[in-house]
Amino acid sequence: MAKLKACLLAISLVVACQIALAQDEEPEAPPLQELPREQTLILQNPEGTIRNPGWFNLWVSGAGGGLSTGLQQLMMDTFWYIDPNQGIDGPNYNSLATGPAEYNDDYTEMTVRLREGVYWSDGVEFTADDVVYTVETQMNTPGMGWSGAFSQQVERVEALDDYTVRFTLNAPNSRFHSIFSVRWNGAWIMPKHIFEEVDNVLEYDFNPPVGLGPYTLHSFDPNGDWYIWEKREDWDRTAMAEFGEPAPQYVIYRNGGPTDRRLIEMRNGNLDVVHDLTPEGMFAIVQQDPTARGWFSGFPYAHPDPTLPMVIFNHQNEKFQDRRVRWALTLMLDARALSMASYRGAATLTAIAIPPTGTHPDDYHIPMQEWVSNFTLEAGGQAFQPYNPDLTLQIADMVRGQFGDQVPTDEDEIRRAFGYGWWEQNLEAAAALLEEAGFTRRGNDWYMPNGERFSIRVMIPPDGVINRLGTMIAQNWSQAGVAAQVEAAPDSWDRQSVGDFEVNIAWSIETWGGHPDLSFFLDSWHSQYLAEPGELQPARNWQRWSHPELDRIIEEVRRTDFYDLEANIELGKQFIQLMVEEMPVIPIMSYNVFSVVSERYWTGYPTAENPYANPVNNWANSRYILTQLESTQ
Repeated sequence: MAKLKACLLAISLVVACQIALAQDEEPEAPPLQELPREQTLILQNPEGTIRNPGWFNLWVSGAGGGLSTGLQQLMMDTFWYIDPNQGIDGPNYNSLATGPAEYNDDYTEMTVRLREGVYWSDGVEFTADDVVYTVETQMNTPGMGWSGAFSQQVERVEALDDYTVRFTLNAPNSRFHSIFSVRWNGAWIMPKHIFEEVDNVLEYDFNPPVGLGPYTLHSFDPNGDWYIWEKREDWDRTAMAEFGEPAPQYVIYRNGGPTDRRLIEMRNGNLDVVHDLTPEGMFAIVQQDPTARGWFSGFPYAHPDPTLPMVIFNHQNEKFQDRRVRWALTLMLDARALSMASYRGAATLTAIAIPPTGTHPDDYHIPMQEWVSNFTLEAGGQAFQPYNPDLTLQIADMVRGQFGDQVPTDEDEIRRAFGYGWWEQNLEAAAALLEEAGFTRRGNDWYMPNGERFSIRVMIPPDGVINRLGTMIAQNWSQAGVAAQVEAAPDSWDRQSVGDFEVNIAWSIETWGGHPDLSFFLDSWHSQYLAEPGELQPARNWQRWSHPELDRIIEEVRRTDFYDLEANIELGKQFIQLMVEEMPVIPIMSYNVFSVVSERYWTGYPTAENPYANPVNNWANSRYILTQLESTQ
């Protein structure tokens, strides 16, 4: 415990130094006095200062324009949205489409029936011609955002009439519609009548933008620190009108600056929604501002993202090709210490390879509890059950001394907030597994079968909760006799993609959150996409792991209707079992986002009690929140 306290103190000092250094960064404030505050919603844009603020052509990547400026949340639209949580009337939204995708029997054709009566913000009607133009233009123009996806998958696209589009695919694909399904973003539809007049779409800034959403651009900071959007007079001619009128007349996305500046601006009433805070910042604002709250009304406050931070082993490194070694490294970890070091106890842990968020607890975590609890390993001739279903209850007890009645006491609420259990640290079993794998121990130091010291380079980002998590993982391994060293790498994502790492603390699993289908990440894990050592690995199989059973599951998913929830859940359970047995990565927890809202001017935000939307405001599906807000003035 003394070592843990010392580690936490050191991390706190690093965070304090980072905040102090950031205080000189003073973003430009929007002209708040020019807008009626009771009609204005103000949100933090986590992108910070936009390098090329006048660039709104989001179909062209790398030009320096912003996405989370309100552009993709308030102006853009596509066929479908899938909310990472429960949604207003279920997580699946038909937006520009009137219903789900319609496939032929062998999934080589997809038909989409479009919503009538939808208009671009300049008054031109949206039709199938816009869809055909969007796809064909990007197929014919390398360098656009969805050029590769459309070119690889689409043979042709045609408008059968003004409101019906048919895609003919190059190969069977039961998940082609996911390109047009918004998780964080999606393939946005282009206004044909605007872009067909442009000589070079790659050089066109699309300023001012024309969109299908209920807001238009009011003004923006030429220095890139804020964007103001105004509700369209004809908002009822958009697909969002199905859920009512968006409440704010004006919406501002602004650079919130460093953590301390965000806290000040929220307390002063100049910021309604903060995208994310440090755990310390979250704990501070709910104590200082009675109008502020997180996803949970009390500890741990944060929203579990449908993203799964984990220990990613490089399977093209011989050190990690034996499942006994991977399981031994798992059993060396103390999940209590990992939670406290990363999120100060506010982590939502998961032992299975599915983030514990959205509809996943009901689809996977709760139904799989019995199987995981009964899962048996053998080490040193002894069988044992490594799972501790009560570990997260223990973490809740650990933080209750500091946060008191802010910590839930109901067991079901604790599991929803802290997770459903994790593997119990078992150094004796870990040692037995390593010995069975041919490792030897001299004193407390482990040596590999070739006689070399068992060492691991642990790559972590330079700062943040994942940095803290990786530091504690390396410390756990070091205490257990592995020569583990952390490497803070600003280019960790680039290095991960070419396999330049031994172990990386990041994620290779991202899900829909509100739908049990796992293809969003899982299809990319098929062995057909596995890169040779040193070559670029297509997202998202960063661990470069392959297994015949994994391929079988993926191929079965490809043949399964996306809307057959029962069949998709069954395949998901098979995936979970394989991941537990093989432990190709070590799942740790969801990526918890400390989104905080102020209820001073607006109420009706999504919460754990009313989980109708993902509260993280840079996600494009956050747009539906605006239809549920009510002014307090």
